[in-house]
Amino acid sequence: MRYGFVGLGNLGGHLAASLLRAGFAVTVHDKDRRLADRLIAAGAEWAGSAADLAGRVDHVLTCLPSPAVSELVLREMLPRMAKGATWIENSTLGRDDVLRLGALAAAAGVRLLECPVTGGVHLAARGEITVLAGGEADLVELHRPALMAMGNRLFHMGPVGSAAIIKVITNMLAFIHLKATSEALMLARRGGIDLGQAWAAIRASSGNSFVHETEGALILNGSYDIAFSVDLALKDLGFALSFGREFGVPLDLAAATEQTYVAARAAYGGQAQSPMIAKLLEDLLHTDLRAPGFPARLD
Repeated sequence: MRYGFVGLGNLGGHLAASLLRAGFAVTVHDKDRRLADRLIAAGAEWAGSAADLAGRVDHVLTCLPSPAVSELVLREMLPRMAKGATWIENSTLGRDDVLRLGALAAAAGVRLLECPVTGGVHLAARGEITVLAGGEADLVELHRPALMAMGNRLFHMGPVGSAAIIKVITNMLAFIHLKATSEALMLARRGGIDLGQAWAAIRASSGNSFVHETEGALILNGSYDIAFSVDLALKDLGFALSFGREFGVPLDLAAATEQTYVAARAAYGGQAQSPMIAKLLEDLLHTDLRAPGFPARLD
């Protein structure tokens, strides 16, 4: 099968590269042509537009920054996509957006398989990210080889819309954990504990989390560079709080974490790295959270 991939940013570029490494025929497009250079060097074909790409492949994957951009790209592609083709959406969208865009695709004879991914850009680069699928079981099986090339764990969550909910839940937890590890590291620092030892002790304790191991290390380096912005965090927290209202679930921790990100955006801008919520504490207390031996980026 010939796959097209639209959206070659921090995450999408790695997903497309994983497909190429697995031997799939891949055609790529992004509004920034330079993002495709390494993929073309690895064997991908270039398409000058999303519509051009859609007319040259069997199925299309997208990884885009917002529901508005996903809709814009989808509307451009649909007239050129073959009847019965699959649109595999790797972006993080709200459930209502997924259902609405899925209906738009269905009206044009295209089937949606929502497949947001979770685990971080560094795992996407290794082909080890987790794929959360929402859609018909036959589509999951049809595209299983490609999905497992992008990530080494695949969970079929249920019908279209299911993956949007669980993806938002996982991101909500990650942001809460990041706020918690920031406070924990500052508490250790102000308590006079060596931060390298504190990080290692927490990692080996019942208080550990995936976020502490990964983003906590980037905080201690001072790069904060997880390749995920404050604006994207606020988008996902907004989705989570919307689900809380819809399902009648109070989300006290998510609401408090959202306000921390609002403060980070005011202080550092929406394109700042999301772990920079830790810098809010550093600036407030005039106390840095640096420790030697921690990486600037995750491998």
